Amino acid sequence: MIESLYPFARKWSEKGSVLLYSDPHFGDSDCKLMSPDWPEPEEQVENLKKCCTKNDTLVILGDIGDPKYLQDIKSYKVLIAGNHDLGLSNYEKYFDEMYAGPLFISDRIVLSHEPLIYMPYIFNIYGHDHSSWTQNENGLNVCSNVIGYKPLNLGKLIKKGLVSDVPTIHRYTIDKIE
Repeated sequence: MIESLYPFARKWSEKGSVLLYSDPHFGDSDCKLMSPDWPEPEEQVENLKKCCTKNDTLVILGDIGDPKYLQDIKSYKVLIAGNHDLGLSNYEKYFDEMYAGPLFISDRIVLSHEPLIYMPYIFNIYGHDHSSWTQNENGLNVCSNVIGYKPLNLGKLIKKGLVSDVPTIHRYTIDKIE
């Protein structure tokens, strides 16, 4: 279990891993224009099925494309909507939880589709940016094509020090009290 998460998000890790993935664009025809080697939806789903067990939580940070491809992935599924995800009601039967915008899952981590959320006390895990740039001190890009079409494990990232250099706003506030 990932103890540093807020209770609602901690439950995602009670039985398995929390896996992060963004921008699969299942079946979107213009993906081949971005990247000629963009895999077909079935290939992405096979990659996800190899990584995601029924005990895991798969968090997709937007731009699903055709959600029907998610039916074969047996994990608990969470959607943070992206700019191509129009109308959350279209995704209700494919996701266990859905959020229309950025979501704080701990005092230092926000999950979003937006790459340009810069605040000194958060680490933004996001999608949307299909370039090869992946990480800086304030964020991590988990777009499918940037991470090799395999989801990243949040617990392992935290253990490797993903947010260790990000100060907590709570500590800053307490330290400034005189």
